[in-house]
Amino acid sequence: MDIDTASALRRLRLISAPEAVSFLLLLVSSVLKRTTDFDAVPVMGMIHGLLFIGYVLFLADAWNRTRWPAKRAALYFVLAVLPGGGFVAER
Repeated sequence: MDIDTASALRRLRLISAPEAVSFLLLLVSSVLKRTTDFDAVPVMGMIHGLLFIGYVLFLADAWNRTRWPAKRAALYFVLAVLPGGGFVAER
């Protein structure tokens, strides 16, 4: 594995856990918005959106460099859409 491929995989691994945490915090913020006066959804939505876009970009880069089958890349994308799936992808 060359250094560019290793770097792409490292970037994907480094962003997957923060993306998963931001998704869980967004879900908690959504519940709090509906049950209390606390409304952090706009802020958490923006943070999660940026991390999700970064995850998808890093996933595309890793997929391109590693020549993964489309099935594997799709699995990693689905993991980003599931709450806590980023923790699985990070491993």
